[in-house]
Amino acid sequence: MNTFPNQCWFLRNAFIVALLLTVAGAATVRAEDAATAKHRAAWMADGSYGVMTHYLISPAGDTPEAKTAAFNKTVDAFDLDFFMKQFEDSRADWLIFTIGQNTGYYCSPNAFLDRALPGHTAKRNLALEIAERVHKLGKHFIAYLPAEVAAQTQEVHQAFGWVEPERREYLGRYQQFVRDYATALGKNCDGWWFDGCYDGIHKGQWDWKTWCDAARAGNPEAAIAFNDGSFCVGREKPVSPLQDYHAGEVHLLENSQIRFDFMGPAKDVYQTDKGLFRLRGKEPVYYMPKSQFVEGVQWHALVPIDSSFMAPTIPDQHYEDGALLKFLQDCKKVRGAVTFNLPIDTANGHIPAATAAQVKRLGETLAIKTGKP
Repeated sequence: MNTFPNQCWFLRNAFIVALLLTVAGAATVRAEDAATAKHRAAWMADGSYGVMTHYLISPAGDTPEAKTAAFNKTVDAFDLDFFMKQFEDSRADWLIFTIGQNTGYYCSPNAFLDRALPGHTAKRNLALEIAERVHKLGKHFIAYLPAEVAAQTQEVHQAFGWVEPERREYLGRYQQFVRDYATALGKNCDGWWFDGCYDGIHKGQWDWKTWCDAARAGNPEAAIAFNDGSFCVGREKPVSPLQDYHAGEVHLLENSQIRFDFMGPAKDVYQTDKGLFRLRGKEPVYYMPKSQFVEGVQWHALVPIDSSFMAPTIPDQHYEDGALLKFLQDCKKVRGAVTFNLPIDTANGHIPAATAAQVKRLGETLAIKTGKP
């Protein structure tokens, strides 16, 4: 009996099966890679909550040299031990810390800016010092930078190529600035929160992948958020599906819910006899998360307490412990993440005592309720 045709049939089919298994395996790997990439911010859903501070310095001085000297003196005076004790007492699982914003001065050295505009970064590497200390506690560090320099000085505009009308060189220069920080921070940087990603700034023309590539130059697993005003302007959807968690900027809580209606301009806002903020001729709109993800992006809210993102229209807001705890627990029910923005004294890096005491109580109560140490 001639078995050769049968052997050929067996070998051919075995080859096809092996090929299909290989393809399926590759597809599984790709799916796993996609899932991993999609959930870079999973630690936010698993954690308790985060805190943020806007550490921003506008140095005094009549000359650039005097301003640089004053700036370095302020950064050198940052009381890191005291600040870290306040952060540890809060039991927060992550910290969002501003490297710089609209003052034109940044609290850590940067290779690009130190060449392009010397004297505008600190000699002390404060962001790295803080990130390393946060990691020693087993927590996560998120760096804050704006994605634009519109409100900064003309010399900053020139350094970054923020020159009207085309701004042809801006993205390349600024993303190198981001890349240099990302590389310097390395694995100590677990994420980024980019402010100012407004429609009128990017005009739908920015490649968000290049932003992600720059921000992940030191840590490919860094979680990224782009802020376009978010919940402050009634937007639930993320700026880009490439970001990992929602920026989630909130202007106001009411009855432990997010006010979802845009509160500006100031002339249209008034307070009721009970101190509630209202827009003339409009009913308030409330919002809370329904699931962990919005279009595949981790849901996250950034809420100012004893501070404000819309001053003077909305002055600093203080909430009772129970109101904050209810809001936090309601968000966590659907595995949403919450960060509380706290005020900070730029003179020494201290969070005001009353605010620090409140988040300490919040962390302790949450730990008791969840059974986590």
